[in-house]
Parts: sequence; structure tokens; C-alpha cells
Amino acid sequence: MKLTLWTYEGPPHVGAMRIATAMEKVHYVLHAPQGDTYADLLFTMIERMKKRPPVTYTTFQARDLGSDTAELFKDAARTAYERFKPDLLMVGASCTAELIQDDPGGLAAALDLPVPVLPLELPAYQKKENWGAAETFYQMVRLLGQSFILAPGQQRPARAAGVKPSCNILGPTALGFRHRDDVEEISRLLSDLGIEVRVVAPLGANPADIARLHEADFNVNLYPETANTAATWMTRSFGQPSTKAIPIGFKGTQAFITEVCQLAGIECDVQKLSQSSKARWYALSVDSTYLTNKRVFIFGDATHAIAAAKVAAHEMGFKVVGLGTYSRELAREVREAAAELGLEAIITDDYLEVESKIAELQPELILGTQMERHIAKRLRVPCAVISSPVHVQDFPSRYSPQMGFEGACVLFDSWVHPLMMGLEEHLIGMFKGDFEFHDGAMPSHLGHASAPNHEPQEMPPSMVAAANGAPAWESEAQKELNKIPFFVRGKAKKNTERYAVEQGLISITLETLYDAKAHFRS
Repeated sequence: MKLTLWTYEGPPHVGAMRIATAMEKVHYVLHAPQGDTYADLLFTMIERMKKRPPVTYTTFQARDLGSDTAELFKDAARTAYERFKPDLLMVGASCTAELIQDDPGGLAAALDLPVPVLPLELPAYQKKENWGAAETFYQMVRLLGQSFILAPGQQRPARAAGVKPSCNILGPTALGFRHRDDVEEISRLLSDLGIEVRVVAPLGANPADIARLHEADFNVNLYPETANTAATWMTRSFGQPSTKAIPIGFKGTQAFITEVCQLAGIECDVQKLSQSSKARWYALSVDSTYLTNKRVFIFGDATHAIAAAKVAAHEMGFKVVGLGTYSRELAREVREAAAELGLEAIITDDYLEVESKIAELQPELILGTQMERHIAKRLRVPCAVISSPVHVQDFPSRYSPQMGFEGACVLFDSWVHPLMMGLEEHLIGMFKGDFEFHDGAMPSHLGHASAPNHEPQEMPPSMVAAANGAPAWESEAQKELNKIPFFVRGKAKKNTERYAVEQGLISITLETLYDAKAHFRS
């Protein structure tokens, strides 16, 4: 744990909250100081949920540390059960309360409540949010599925003839990036294939649903960050296989359909199922001069980052120049995906390191999290959000999945449109000196009279140089620089200033700009 202005993941107890909040008839008693109730806002403000998370805080204060904080926890747990009557009670401690070592699990067991109690030991100073969510889900599945574990050597019984194949969808949680819409899209796809979805968990499930996960023929591991550990345990304990393909992108969805049909033991026509998607044709029809081979930098959770890299490189014709994740638990998978693209993966949870890498690589499009959106604004680079953590605008009221064939269309719109808008801005910039299109021109239907000039006076070159420490740009050179397309202008400016410094020049003229261009082309 380190002090930072911003972090990609919260502490592990926030991951546990995401599981509890996604489910029904579950309550979480969290041993935490008064200030840790901030986590409620993640769900009510960012995800805009209609209800508060099902969490009871002990909210001890500094003066309570001299008394019996264990008794405070027992009172909170007892009151929470009597008030909410959950079918399962989760208990744990926040990062601050962990230091007190009150043992919430042991204290809750001593209460002898008439419901299953799930004690969570989540090391806040070694692990983070996604790990906390995965561990919580795994411990819950294991607790409620103990009675159905196959004996050593026992084989899972075959599905009876004439019975419809079935599966569970694992991984979607509260505060997940487009999880609600992804579940709807993939559930519809599975239904079209003739496969019954028995349980979706954790999102929308209750403890009784978790207890019957073993009934399905296989599991769809939709979000490995959350579901990997539980899915692996169910394969080992119930004999249930789980999917590996992630249905993001046109080709990713096709691979998912093929795998699902194999696990279900059914025949399916992948090409016929794919015909309804517009995404493939749209990607093929994009004007190659403007949009293909654009340099793209990708960063996010491992699942979305890997899938985005495949879609960008193999479906949209972009050139992936950077790929990374903050998900250390799945770092190996990201390194393998990066190696296939001839890259070295960026594995970090330091946003400043990510920003430095983006500035170095100078991409023309950034696909990332909420933080990369901020970085893109500072660097004036088009950006689309593809992964948590996200802000309120990435929980849209409209239907907007990332998965399945409809999700592939959403990806196309989300990724290509920032480049189109950037191109429009570049054209406006190119013609802003034209008598009809300059900033002071009146609307064309009102004639060509000039509007009052309110533009600020341009700083002299010496002031520009003093402001940023680089050689000063003379006005003619600056005008020529502004004509260069936005997506390479930054690189051209940087190379020209570097050339001027190497040549010992204190100002950049039009001739210097052309000389630098020739120098770096040779």
C-alpha cells in the first residue's frame, strides 16, 4: 500500500462489497471506522443505484479504541441480522480495522446466528479490489457448495437424453463496466443457441442460487478477474468445465460461440449467427486513409485490455503500440498477448507511469480507464473508455453492451468516432485562416461580415519560450505546424524542438521546421 492521489483499485473489502451489493438476501457486516463509509458513494453516486449497499458498518471512533471494539462488532452483527434477516451474512474488516485484529469471523461464529456466516480474511495491505471480489465469490461458492462435491474418482453424471444443455454465467458484479448489459446480450445469445442459463452470479443471485450452481453442465467465465478462482474450484469439485473465450469483438464472439457449442455438445452455424452484426462490415468499410494503421495505446483490467488489443489489431486495422494492465493476478496473460503483438506489457498500478509511457509512445488513440481519459485530455489525444475504473458517464441509461455482436457494434462506434471527431477538428484547424471559416467569421447564411474580434493577443515568441522552456516558435513556423494533422502534430513539434536544441537554435523558423522534417526522414 502506498500514498497516491488516484488508484485503479480500492482495497479488497470494496471488492467484497461489490459481491454483496450485486446479490439478493445477503448482508455484509464490516468492522470499520467512521470514515470508511465513503464506499457507499461508489454505488449510489457512480453506478446510480436506487438502494444503498447491504452493508452495516461498526463505525468505531478513536475514543472506542480504549474500550471493547469486539463487543461493538458483535452488537452490529446481531442488529444487522435482526433487522435485515439475510440468508447469508458476510463479515470482515476494512484496512483500518484489520490493524485491531478483532477477528470478525470468530466473533460472528460465537453469536450462533441461524444463517450461514461467511468470514472474510482479506489482506488489505497486500491485495486489492478485484482480488477481494474474486476471493469473496470463491469462498461463498465453496461454503454453499460443500454438500455437492464429487467424491474422489466419481464422475459427473451425463446429461439425460432430450434435456436442454445448461450453463451458469459467472463474474458480473455491482460497479462492473457494462456488466448489466453484457449479461443481457450473452444470455440472449445463449438462448438463441438453445442453451438454458441456470444462474447468473453474483449479479442478481441469492444464496440459494449459489447452492445450485453445480446443476449446470458448464460455466461461462465472463469476467475472469472475478470468476477465475470460483470457476477453477467448480471444475475440480463438480466436474464442470468453463469457457476460456471472451465474447468481445466480432471474432471474439465467434470463438465464444464455437467453444460454448462444443461444451454443450450441440451443432451450431457460427457464420449464420454472425450475419446480423454490422460491426464486421463497418470495420471493413472504414476509410483506410484516415482510420486504419492508427497508433493505439491500451490499458485496463486484463480481460478488457487483452480483448481490446485483439479487436484493434485484427478487426479494425489499428496498430497497437502499447498494452498494459493494473491486474497483477492476470499479468501473465497480458504479457502473452503483448508478446504476440511484438510488445512488452506494461504491468503497473501507477497512473503516472502510464501517463509517461503514453507521452513517450505518442499514440493517436487511447483505450483505457477513467484515468486514461484524463491523461488523454491533457495530451490532447482521442480516447475511449474500455474498462473499470469508470465514472458516472460510463453507466449509461441506454443499452450499451461491450460483449456479443451488439457489443462489437458499440466498440466500433466508441473507438472510431473519437478519431472522426478529431479529424473534423483538424479540418477546422486547417481552414481557420480562410475568409469564410476563420474564428471571427459570421455564419454563412448571414453573409461574410466579420464578427467583433475578441481574440487574445498572441504572445511574442520570447514569452512562449519562457513559458515552456523550449525554443521559441516564430509565427510563420507556428502557422505551418498547425496545418499538420492533429494525430501527428505532437510528434512533429517534439522532433522539431529536439532538432533545434541539437543545432543550438534559440528560435524555430519555417526553415527550421522543414530542416527537422528532412533530418528525421533521412
